[in-house]
Order: sequence, then C-alpha cells, then structure tokens
Amino acid sequence: MSRLKGTFDELRRQRRGGLVTYVTAGDPDLHQSAEILRALDRAGADVIEVGVPFSDPVADGPAIQRASERALAAGSHLSAVLEMVAAARSTVRAPLVLFTYLNPVLRMGLATFATRAAAAGVDGVLLLDLPIEEADDARAVLDQHGLDEIFLLSPTTTETRMRRAASLGRGFLYAISRLGVTGARESVSSSARPLVERIRTVTTLPVALGFGISRPEHVAEVLAFAEAAVVGSALVHVIAEATTQGADPAEAVEAFVRWLKGA
Repeated sequence: MSRLKGTFDELRRQRRGGLVTYVTAGDPDLHQSAEILRALDRAGADVIEVGVPFSDPVADGPAIQRASERALAAGSHLSAVLEMVAAARSTVRAPLVLFTYLNPVLRMGLATFATRAAAAGVDGVLLLDLPIEEADDARAVLDQHGLDEIFLLSPTTTETRMRRAASLGRGFLYAISRLGVTGARESVSSSARPLVERIRTVTTLPVALGFGISRPEHVAEVLAFAEAAVVGSALVHVIAEATTQGADPAEAVEAFVRWLKGA
C-alpha cells in the first residue's frame, strides 16, 4: 500500500478531512526548505507537496512565480530538490508529492527521474503540463517505481478526461476550484463543490481541492465536500514574509499550519 493511500484511508477511518500543503523547494534555500518540510509535518500537514522551481510556469500565480525565481537564484533545480527530499525523508512522516513541470523531468530522463524520486522517498508525482492523453508512458514508468501519479481536474475538464484521470491516477485527484493561476482569495470559488460532485460520479479516489484557500474557514468549507483542502500560495507568502523580516520561515510555517487546522 502506498503512503498516500494509507494516509487517506486513515483520514477516512478517523472521519476527518485532510490538509495538503504546498511549498517551493529552494525558497529561501534548500537547507531551509528541508526544515520547512519538517515543520509542516510537525504542524500536522497530512500530505506535503514539494514544488520544483521552473523558469517558465504556466499555472502559477505571482506568489509561487516569485518563489520559483528566488529558488532558482539560490541554486535549486530538480536534482538538488531530490537530494533535499532524500535528506529530509527520514524525519517526515507525511507523504511527499513532487510537483514539477515536464521539462526538468525530460532533461533528466523519465526513468532516471523515477528511480531517483523513489530512492529519495517521494510518494507521488504531479507532472503539471503533461496532457492526460499522453500520460500512459509516464504512468507506466512511475508505477514501476511505486510512485503514484496525480492528475489535475478543473471546472472545464470533460467527463471523458475525468474518467481517464480516474483510471490512470493513484493516491488522490487534485481538483482546482477555479480557472486561472494559483493565488490566495477571499472566498472559496462557487465552482468548487459542483466540480467535486462531478468527480464523485466517475471515481472513488480521494479528492483534494485547492486554488485560493488561505484561512481556517476556507479549509472547513472545503472539507464539507472534499477529502482534503490544499493550501499553497498562502504558505509561500508566509515563507517570503518571514524571510524578509529576518524571522525563521520554518517556525512561521508551523504556526500558520496550526492556525489553519484550528490547533
């Protein structure tokens, strides 16, 4: 059983929703990123998404774009991210999901990437710009190495593509609550619940919903209809603010996640 499946099975057993957190690896630097992963785990994040910085993102809003720029300037890249994850893995209980655009993976080579990711202790992979129609080969290679491939679904995803994502996906499906790029918002999109309800008609995989979630009330609202809420841009902002103020970003992240969870 994969660590992701075990986590969502346990959440179901406990009858509670999960919190999925996203951070950009290498922001502010790779050493502090490892400490941030440990802080997220201590604070109770159920799943931790680790973003690989990329120079030409298409889905990231301003906060994550700036985090990627800072990480790249600090020397972060796919190989270094895998080394950082490997170093932190033994002290992090939560499943780790690697978020990356396809280009860095193709440069490394898919088989090499899968081998190294599995050895580092990565549990799942989301290849952000890989079309689902072309995902068979990647899915086969990742599966050979025990890595769950995770797919994005949006309000405009057709039923046919939802069914394909449900067929190929493992661990959970990532529903994005609205069109556009990432970024914190004042309220959860009105399209969020209908999207999750549509996904429910084609799969029994857990659904984690993200884009725009930044406060405890957002998390509570999402967990009324999805298995997990995803918080990304708000956390990235906390890291940036703490770093600018000379504070410890890991401590800031831990406090923020405990606040989100109502602890």
